[in-house]
Amino acid sequence: MADTTRSFWIESPGEGRIRDATLPRPGPDDVMVRALYSGISRGTETLVFAGRVPASQYQAMRAPFQEGEFPGPVKYGYISVGTVEQGPDRLRGRDVFCLYPHQDRYPVPATAVTPLPDGVPPQRAVLAANMETAVNALWDAQPRIGERIIVIGGGVLGMLVAWLCSRIPGTDTTLVDVNTARAATAAALGVDFATPGTMSGEADLLIHASGHPSGLVSALELAAPEARIIELSWYGEQAVPLPLGEAFHSRRLTIRSSQVGRLPADMAPRWDYARRMAVALGLLADPALDALITGESPFEELPEVLARLTREPGDTLCHRIRY
Repeated sequence: MADTTRSFWIESPGEGRIRDATLPRPGPDDVMVRALYSGISRGTETLVFAGRVPASQYQAMRAPFQEGEFPGPVKYGYISVGTVEQGPDRLRGRDVFCLYPHQDRYPVPATAVTPLPDGVPPQRAVLAANMETAVNALWDAQPRIGERIIVIGGGVLGMLVAWLCSRIPGTDTTLVDVNTARAATAAALGVDFATPGTMSGEADLLIHASGHPSGLVSALELAAPEARIIELSWYGEQAVPLPLGEAFHSRRLTIRSSQVGRLPADMAPRWDYARRMAVALGLLADPALDALITGESPFEELPEVLARLTREPGDTLCHRIRY
């Protein structure tokens, strides 16, 4: 087999290229994975590509198998689906998901890969990292039967959160986004859609995932007394002004962050990251979720694709990279 590998590196903010490197030999407890697909986590990866990770967050924002340091050169990413070429008999030949950067072949500990369950094709498994984040978000949000739920932001994460919430019996779940093109995708997932100006009434639970401060302001405006607001957006270096002098105090609202890097305290005694990832992959069995994958490009075009998505995201949801 070839003893070289190709990987995508951000050389400096706004500049990326594919590097050739020697492929390390797998250890006795490792597997060798040949990538089939990877996915661009558009919100986080475009901030990393643009060099907008605050210095105070360099350690917190490290990806599991990252090489290099922010702002660059850095090999970054965490959505890889591939086939195990070498490793234990139980894994050899299996399609797996791994939190690994964009690279065509790589050795990792066998414990770092999760086999895809029956019914989840590799093409759809690129949604696993976003689904894992959505699962963690619902653990933090604790939606209740019968609640009125508003999810603000129709990117991949917001779509998945709204899809999960809408499957809870009795809930009234609406996805809100300024982009009316998101309505068709929401409909494919069986989720109600609205634009901010058309919403009325008050919600029990609001989950914000738009990545824009104005979306969090909308959440404050639509919150009922004692409502919970869960913040999923990560802003990098951007400051976020909020009108906390209005109804925030009189309505006794709560804003809580949710971040996939840490399990909720009440789940941690029984759960680990591997168990959570297995649940996320199992939830991807629904073919309706293919609506979230809006484009695909060969690996060789990744530097240009990520630069374009950083400048002009357009209507892109999940963009898949093919190896």
